[in-house]
Amino acid sequence: MSFIWMIIVGLVAGLLARAIKPGSDPMGWIMTIVLGIVGAMLGGFIASLLGISADGGFTGLVFSVIGAIILLFAYEFIMNKRRV
Repeated sequence: MSFIWMIIVGLVAGLLARAIKPGSDPMGWIMTIVLGIVGAMLGGFIASLLGISADGGFTGLVFSVIGAIILLFAYEFIMNKRRV
């Protein structure tokens, strides 16, 4: 997978995760892309644990979004702990 393609998929996965998860997450475009890329890595790991091939296509995008949503919940939890 090329670097440009990874950024595009990361952006799409990050945007979808932020649209699906309720609440406001004040982060810019760069953090959304990073969220999507790291979410794709986490989603790929989860898919491999389940024995599902998520190398690309729709399945890969679904697991990328699932990973990004998990990361959004973790990010929100960490940021709320710091504010208190």
